[in-house]
Formats: sequence, C-alpha cells, structure tokens
Amino acid sequence: MLFGLLLRAVGVQAQLNPLPVRPPGIGAPVPLQTRQLAADGPATDTARVFSLQDLADLVFVNHPVVKQAALLSADAQAQMQQARGSFDPKLGSGFDRKLFGGTDYYNLWGNELKVPLWPGGIDLKASYDRMVGTYVNPEHRTPLNGLAGVGLSVPLGQGLLIDARRSTLRQARILVTAAEADKVKQINEVWLQAAKDYWNWYYAYQQSVLIQEGVDLANTRFQATSRRAILGDQAPIDSVEARITVQDRLVQSEQLQVELQNARLVLSNHLWNKDAQPLELPTYAVPQVPRLNAVNTTQFAQLRDLASNRHPTLIKLDAKIRQLGIEERYQREMLKPVINVTGSLLSRGDFYRSEIPGYYDIGWDNYKLGVDFAFPLFLRKERGKLQQVRLKVLDVTLEQQQSRRTIVNQVNAVYNTLKAYERQLTVQAQTIANQRTLLQAELQKFELGESTIFLVNNRETKLIDLRLKQESMRASYEKTLAELYYYAGTYTLEAEPNTER
Repeated sequence: MLFGLLLRAVGVQAQLNPLPVRPPGIGAPVPLQTRQLAADGPATDTARVFSLQDLADLVFVNHPVVKQAALLSADAQAQMQQARGSFDPKLGSGFDRKLFGGTDYYNLWGNELKVPLWPGGIDLKASYDRMVGTYVNPEHRTPLNGLAGVGLSVPLGQGLLIDARRSTLRQARILVTAAEADKVKQINEVWLQAAKDYWNWYYAYQQSVLIQEGVDLANTRFQATSRRAILGDQAPIDSVEARITVQDRLVQSEQLQVELQNARLVLSNHLWNKDAQPLELPTYAVPQVPRLNAVNTTQFAQLRDLASNRHPTLIKLDAKIRQLGIEERYQREMLKPVINVTGSLLSRGDFYRSEIPGYYDIGWDNYKLGVDFAFPLFLRKERGKLQQVRLKVLDVTLEQQQSRRTIVNQVNAVYNTLKAYERQLTVQAQTIANQRTLLQAELQKFELGESTIFLVNNRETKLIDLRLKQESMRASYEKTLAELYYYAGTYTLEAEPNTER
C-alpha cells in the first residue's frame, strides 16, 4: 500500500505540471510524452490472472511428487499392520499315519490354537491331539478319542516386560509419525520450488512488459524525431540516435521473450490435472501482483516456534530417538536369562460324554508342565548390541541438537533478508519517483530546446532499469518469504485467500 501511495503521488505531480505547449503552426512537432511517467500500468484482465493460489490448488492436489509423498504414510500404516500380525491367533494342524502289512504303526493328529496376549508376552494355547497305533511312543500316546488341553506359555525371564513382537509393534507405531513428518517435508520442498518458479515467471513477464513498453516509447520518439528532422525543426542526427535506441530495445525484447517462454515452461512442470495428465500454462496467462505481505513479530515468533519444536526434520529425528529407546529397552531385556514356563490342563477328547469318569475331565490333577532355561555366561553378544543401540541414541540426539540450531538460525537469517528487502523496496520506490521527476524535467527541457534526445533516452533507460530492479526485488521478496515458511517447516501459517491485492 505504501508503494502504491508513493507512485500515485508522483503521477499526480506529473498532472499538476504539464509539459509546455509550443505554438501551433506548420509542421508542429509530435510531443515526446512517455507512459513511463505513469505510476501504474493499465489494469490487467482478472480472467487472465493465474494466481499463486491457483498454482497451490493444482500442486497440492495433483502433483505426482505430492501423491508420492502420501505413499509414505500408507507404507508406514502397512508396516504397522504387519507388526500387528504378530498378535494374530494362529491355528495349526498336522496329520501323519502309517499302515503297513495289516499293522497300524501310528495314527498321529495334532491340532493347536495359539493366541498371543499383549501383557507379559503370554501365549494362550488350546490343543487337541490324537496319537494312537501299535508303535506310538507311550509318552505321547493318547486315548482313542484323543486328548484335549488348554494352557499358557509364560516367559518369566527374558521377554516378560518386552519381547520382539511388542518392540516391533511399538516401533511401527512411531514410524507412522516419522512418515508423516517425511511427507510434510517432501510436500514443502515441492511447494518451495513451485513458488520460486512462479515468481521467476512473474519477473520474466514484467521484464518483457517493461522492455516492450520501452520499445513502444522509443519508436514513438523516433517517429516524432524523424518528422521534426524532415521539417527542419530538429537535427537529423537525433533521428539516428532515436533509431539506435529502438533497435537496442528490440534486441532486449526478443531475448526476454525467449526467457519468458522458458520460465512459462518451467512453471508448467508443476501443473497436472486430476487424471495425472500434464498441463501447459497458456500464453495469455499473466501472474498476479505480488502482495508483499510483511511478516510481523507475532508471525515470526510462531515461525520460530514451528522451526524449533515442530519442524518435520526434528519430528523425524525425535521419532527415531523414540524408536531407538524401545530398541534399547528390548536389548536390556535380552540380558536376562530365558525362563519359559508352559502348562496345560488336559481332558479326554470325549469329555462331553456323561459316562466318562470325572478324573479324566479338566482339573488340577490332569496337566502337562514344562520349563525351559538358557543363559549365556558372558553375554558378549547381548552387551555388544545394547552398547551399539546406546551409541545410536547418542548419535541421533546430537544430530537433533545440531539440526535444531541450524534450522532456527536459517529462519533468523531468511527473516533478516526479508526485512532488508522491505527497506530496499521502500528506497527503490522513492528512487523511481525521483527518476520520473528527472525524466519529466528532461522532457520539458527538450521541448524548450535545452536538452537532447540522447539525454531523454538516457533518463528513460535509467527509469526502465530502476523499474526492472524493483520487479526483481519484488520477486526476490516473495521467494524469500516462501523460503522463510519452508525453513520453518511449513508453507503457510494460514490459508491463502483466493483474491488479488
């Protein structure tokens, strides 16, 4: 708004000080007035404006890399589902039989339902076995109707507090958080590049417009000078000077047209429709006017908070530390001896028959019990793994500390650059206003015969250069603003309104 008021003030001053009018007569000279005195160009048809919000609407929905980033979360969810599979009930059955020479050697049928339980690494087991035949080992032999059992397998040492399946599931849950952070980081990178390409296109467009305006002005001046020279009102050499200016600006215009086409193609790399088909930015499309929204202290404080606490890189490293913490706990558990107790209460397979004596039914007198024990005497393997995990935790912690400091300093540095651009733009607007005043004065002197076409062209070229520099600074300001949000770990603090300034 400040820039607009400054520029409009210069335009009003130009209207209050019109050029002196020469007396009418034969061969009255063509006036050398220039549109470069105007503070604002002609209004742009809003239907042709391809705004930054239009770009965002396409990028965040249809860009292939954004869709690819979404797969990270889906992959993490799939890994968590896979880890949960370790707690799925498992049903198993096996059958073997040997009959030879009329002798039933063995008829073995074993069935088991195993249900892992979360607390204590306990497994609930239900079984039904039928092992009969002439040569079946007596310790495995069952009644003809089989033997049913229900029991538990409990680790009293290693695996009681945490085991491999619980460790894997807990780490998989944390992996979802890390994948979300990685997804946000990738999307932010895509948007940063898209925003930079958009403002590069804006600058290329403004360069083309300003130089074309300069071509038109120089050509108008050349035509006026030529008529004056023919009428003897001006030296012929001035028309040569005016013609050289036209030719020089035409060369610049041709070069900038190529740069504009290339900038449009680069921006088109980010444009896709919902059917994953690439789109091309139309040649008639024009960029929006930069909003140049200043970042106030409150917003900067929010960005610093994001950078130091909720940056995707820091979230990912924090998730990695938590994963390693679970792994460290698991490796400490591996230092304990292996003590597994299994027990089952047994019953004859036809327990549903009322005539079966009660002492064959499930009870404390019918059971099967087992104990397994194992313990490495030196624990070198287990202690080595535990030490390795602890070193990884320390490594990632140090990396997180350095990353947090680097990120916060990046945000501070970019913010300083942004504020410097704000000050430079204010000075540049004042410089342009002063240069317009100089050009206006030079034109007035020329009309009075006290200046030359060379000086007029020089003043006008300087004004064009200053305006080009202003547009470059505006584009750089917007790109720096995008970088500020990116280094803070986001792309905006709030939704961008779909309006023009």
